Amino acid sequence: MRLLEAPLAIVDLETTGAHPVHDRVTEIAVIEVDAGEVSGEWSTLVNPETAIPAAIQALTGITNDMVAGAPRFGVLAAALQERLEGRVLVAHNARFDYGFLRHEFERAGLVYRARTLCTVRLSRRLYPEYPRHNLDSLIERHALSCRARHRAMGDAEAVWQFLRVAQAERGEEVVSVAARQVAKQPTLPAHIDRAMVDAIPDAPGVYLFYGESDAPLYVGKSIAMRTRVLSHFADDVRSAKEMQLAREVRRIDWQRTVGELGALLREAALVKELLPVFNRKLRRPAELCGFALDAKRLRLVQDFDAESLAHVHGLFRSKRAAHEALRAIADEHGLCLQTMGFDAVSTPAHGRACFRHQIGRCAGLCAGKESFAAHHARLAAALAGLKNLAWPWRGPVGVLEEDAGREASELHVVHQWCYLGAARTEREVPELLAGARRLRFDLDQYKILAKHLTGRRARVIELACTAS
Repeated sequence: MRLLEAPLAIVDLETTGAHPVHDRVTEIAVIEVDAGEVSGEWSTLVNPETAIPAAIQALTGITNDMVAGAPRFGVLAAALQERLEGRVLVAHNARFDYGFLRHEFERAGLVYRARTLCTVRLSRRLYPEYPRHNLDSLIERHALSCRARHRAMGDAEAVWQFLRVAQAERGEEVVSVAARQVAKQPTLPAHIDRAMVDAIPDAPGVYLFYGESDAPLYVGKSIAMRTRVLSHFADDVRSAKEMQLAREVRRIDWQRTVGELGALLREAALVKELLPVFNRKLRRPAELCGFALDAKRLRLVQDFDAESLAHVHGLFRSKRAAHEALRAIADEHGLCLQTMGFDAVSTPAHGRACFRHQIGRCAGLCAGKESFAAHHARLAAALAGLKNLAWPWRGPVGVLEEDAGREASELHVVHQWCYLGAARTEREVPELLAGARRLRFDLDQYKILAKHLTGRRARVIELACTAS
């Protein structure tokens, strides 16, 4: 079907701000088009149930007094959804309007999904010789009339005029083909240059988002970087975090790796180096701790290095997490936290059972109902599942990762579960091995390497001789 023969809903919204999660709609206009002709027009002010910022009032002319008596979106939602049903949503920067509509409908308890056509992107496709494609530029370039700029119906009418002018200037078939091509492309925020994204290979690696003043925002990894980057900007993104990230990103950089292992390790290293604000999980400082068990007692240990890792049970990012894990083990195996010195409850009188025994969670070491040896043996068996992996090689190793299609390879140099770096040539290996004398244990890298090196496909080369 040709573009202007399809059922269209040309939509424009005015809002209290730019964020569809936190801001609200103040005005809606819809022009319904059927078989290339306008079949209906509808517009209304909307009570946003929040104050309109002064700068927005000055831009749109919509004041708090004007919307005070207007209907709330929830009152309009069902009728508006019926009006939009089955129509292609056409808007200038459709990502913006569609995102707001979806969130407003969701707040009203309704689900809204639609095909969209963005006239910013359509203009870029049809008129690549022009540098600017905002609505003001289109109005000036094509001599469009706009009775009320920055008001919903005035802007919607300008968009409808642009579609008709473009069809007259470029031809109905050309506009329809361009519209189909634009609709197939994943959307991007208006401030992101598509050429920047197109340059990213759909291959393994890490990508980096930067904001204003080149501030690092986010580091991600993927075996298909371009596809993953585009997914951050999808129209149907529901996460407030993803929406904020898409709004703030200004530059995208990337580093290609040979495979997934290199991407995982590089991501973990870059997050700790750059401290991007959206990587809260990987960047947060870890107060690593675990449990050490000897013949007499269980201890919480925090000062341990890579070489002593095998003597520690469990790896936790905080003492609180360690205590929670121990409590879960104690509940499952009937262990006495009070006797072990890990219960915050005040010590009971000598010979009296602890509170946990009274509620059936402790087998009764504290009450003399079992021996210390039996309790200790059960504790050791319970902790066995938390035993960290001992380093199985005599010295440093190289983990070979290859990309047969590109005839490329990387040797990931590792010692005592510590990542020393990747070598692309044999000459780079000795320099990386020098780092084995200053090992720095990292929990994220340990988890990545442990999972990979315990698999059957890992190609490991011992480098002990080279290290000497």
